[in-house]
Amino acid sequence: MQRIRKGDEVVVIAGRDKGTKGTVLSRVDDSHVIVEGVNVVKKHVRPNPHLGVAGGIVEKNMPIDQSNVMLVNPETGKGDRVGFKEVDGKKVRVFKSNGAVVGAKA
Repeated sequence: MQRIRKGDEVVVIAGRDKGTKGTVLSRVDDSHVIVEGVNVVKKHVRPNPHLGVAGGIVEKNMPIDQSNVMLVNPETGKGDRVGFKEVDGKKVRVFKSNGAVVGAKA
């Protein structure tokens, strides 16, 4: 079970975009995630008329290592570590600081 999943709100804790908050758009592999507005690069793209792609310079979100992001705790608004706990026979993610279940509606 992954500590950081698609759709989670995260904050970057290291690197060029330190302090930036964003939503996880996807997981690339076991250790990399793509976060909205983080690690954006400019890529030169060749035109491809068969695919209807216009050429030019486009901005693209690149993967960032999951060790460089932390889940945002909505109660504090800060990054928080995540652990696992069994609740009602199901394994759920919980915040280490206050024990609240991740994604639970208050």
